[in-house]
Amino acid sequence: MNTTTLTSDETAPAAGARASTAVVTGLGVAAPNGLGTEEWWAATLRGESGIRPLTRFDAGRYPVRLAGEVPGFVDEEHVSSRLLPQTDRVTRLSLAAAAEALADADVDPAGLPEYAAGVVTASSAGGFEFGQRELQALWSKGGSHVSAYQSFAWFYAVNSGQISIKHELRGASGVLVSEQAGGLDAVAHARRQLRKGARLVVTGGLESAVCPWGWAAHLATGELSTREDPARAYVPFDEDAAGHVVGEGGALLVLEDADFARERGARTYGTVAGCAATFDPAPGRGAPRLADAARLALADAGVTPADVDVVFADAAGGRAADRAEAEALTGLFGPYGVPVTAPKTMTGRLSAGGSSLDLAAALLALRDQVVPPTTNVARLAADCPLDLVTGSPRTGVTLRTALVLARGRGGFNSATVVRAT
Repeated sequence: MNTTTLTSDETAPAAGARASTAVVTGLGVAAPNGLGTEEWWAATLRGESGIRPLTRFDAGRYPVRLAGEVPGFVDEEHVSSRLLPQTDRVTRLSLAAAAEALADADVDPAGLPEYAAGVVTASSAGGFEFGQRELQALWSKGGSHVSAYQSFAWFYAVNSGQISIKHELRGASGVLVSEQAGGLDAVAHARRQLRKGARLVVTGGLESAVCPWGWAAHLATGELSTREDPARAYVPFDEDAAGHVVGEGGALLVLEDADFARERGARTYGTVAGCAATFDPAPGRGAPRLADAARLALADAGVTPADVDVVFADAAGGRAADRAEAEALTGLFGPYGVPVTAPKTMTGRLSAGGSSLDLAAALLALRDQVVPPTTNVARLAADCPLDLVTGSPRTGVTLRTALVLARGRGGFNSATVVRAT
């Protein structure tokens, strides 16, 4: 297999596109340690974890019994009774996050030209729990008992579709499928839509596959931690790291053309300054290409490694994967060269929702001038010489530029640079 570089954005707009700066004006979050952006962010700065024993199904017979579940989410409070029968939990979480993000941006899409706003989300599993339920009905009762909504409720693109319908976002839309890297890839694609003339795009990702069928898929990877202590199950870059914990949730962002945002007097969290993606070669055919994705994103943003003030790491939680990421970071910044953090230790890895949640954390870090902590890492591995922010938030820092990294299962690497406005 040949090594292929996929740049999520070029350093200049493509022919026929216009120069456009993408700014983030709204955030919506559903996370295992907080429902809603400010509740989640406050919990993150306090170092509060949402990783705990599973409650959404009986996991007693499984070797993994911990997960990050979104607390306090009552479906009926966020989704109409008409939509409940035709939506999976992940779509309901996505609708809630989209509503929060648009309200936070203080924008009414109905006031925009008809095709000026769209939706670009990421998904790895689609409506997994809905699909499991309908397959159980098929096996146990027959085809006549399978919901007609099964035709779309399980599909990867369903979150984009339902958000588009709910808010009448009729512009160019889509879905990205690249596992943990998906949230960043979606934002990169949304930025391209702004360059093509869109004014606003709801983008990011959420995920929820906390059901027996989803659990079987997660277990098949062999990458989950089997520890039962929530404080030691997922400890990336620790010498005792032994896998990760799965979570549900993520974040959606309102990405706007800066000129449009300025015209309407919008508050901005920051600028999406650079995006890039690469794909790893087949095993044994070459080195991983996470560092290349970071370099391309920095070049796209017009900055150098010396300009980066904080890195939000992918933090896979396996010794080999952590070592590979540490090598990429030290190659860019030198040993202990830049503060690194992984607040996902409080949520677990959220598949497509994970990197968009990290992006939201990076933007809030720039807003509040604070680096959120990586929790539970007690003994930094010797082969991971990183300035890992642990224990408590790091204050007294000057943050202007953040680099967010993500790796998706199968070889996907993505990087995004956000800058304060």
